[in-house]
Amino acid sequence: MVQHRSSFKAPSKYGDVIFSLLVKVAALIVLLMLGGIIVSLVISSWPSIHKFGFSFLWAKTWDAPNDQFGALVPIYGTLVTSAIALLIAVPVSFGIALFLTELSPAWLRRPLGTAIELLAAIPSIVYGMWGLFVFAPLFAEYFQTPVGDLLSSVPILGSLFSGPAFGIGILAAGIILAVMIIPYIASVMRDVFEQTPVMMKESAYGIGCTTWEVIWRIVLPFTKNGVIGGVMLGLGRALGETMAVTFIIGNTYQLDSASLYMPGNSITSALANEFAEAGSGLHISALMELGLILFVITFIVLAISRLMVMRLAKKEGTRG
Repeated sequence: MVQHRSSFKAPSKYGDVIFSLLVKVAALIVLLMLGGIIVSLVISSWPSIHKFGFSFLWAKTWDAPNDQFGALVPIYGTLVTSAIALLIAVPVSFGIALFLTELSPAWLRRPLGTAIELLAAIPSIVYGMWGLFVFAPLFAEYFQTPVGDLLSSVPILGSLFSGPAFGIGILAAGIILAVMIIPYIASVMRDVFEQTPVMMKESAYGIGCTTWEVIWRIVLPFTKNGVIGGVMLGLGRALGETMAVTFIIGNTYQLDSASLYMPGNSITSALANEFAEAGSGLHISALMELGLILFVITFIVLAISRLMVMRLAKKEGTRG
């Protein structure tokens, strides 16, 4: 049965208009929330900014009764623990993702991948309790003491691994953070490695490439944006972690030694420990400024990651 052309109606454009409007509103809400957070942090921390200025960033003193505050110790603890976590987590995550995508037998791939993803679901406070009551005593006895005795005479490494073996401290917090972010980075790397076209890998194997050469010359160039994104996701997780770091870092405002064994503090642990009991307005303002500094650090990390991705894309575009 032939239908006349006049019986067909042109599709309505109202659906596209409504959908476009909803998407724009959602994007605007995100921007407004972000701007609101920034404005509220600046307003709340303004008394501290006005009194201490830029010296707040490098002052070590944190004396709440006398209204003397400096952010150097929390900033140092945040950056060093996150750096330690990345140094440990990135190669381990890369090895896990490589094993799951290239070397693991089929029967082990799914259960092992599921087990790694389940590690990300463990609450951070559980990691903190495990780190304090189980990991710290073993770490002090079987790592800190023998490594400190072994490296005590080495000029530079000796200063990094000197001091009493408490089991807690900056190095211990960095290791716990590494354990926490490994599932995130490994899961992202595995997913992006699996997006590499099979034809490209089979062609490389066909011309005699080894597994490492396939990963280095085929998989990594094809998935570099996703790999960088996974690493930055893990770094953001490490920078913002609170409870696990609070349990294991030691929570002291001392920076008298470069030793990684010594207790320290981080921005998130300082906020968790002191915000509920902050008495003076200047104390609260200093804590809010710590939150603002953490926001700025996270923004800088994300900006650097975007610049890295853009630079790599530009090099790919000029290669030929």
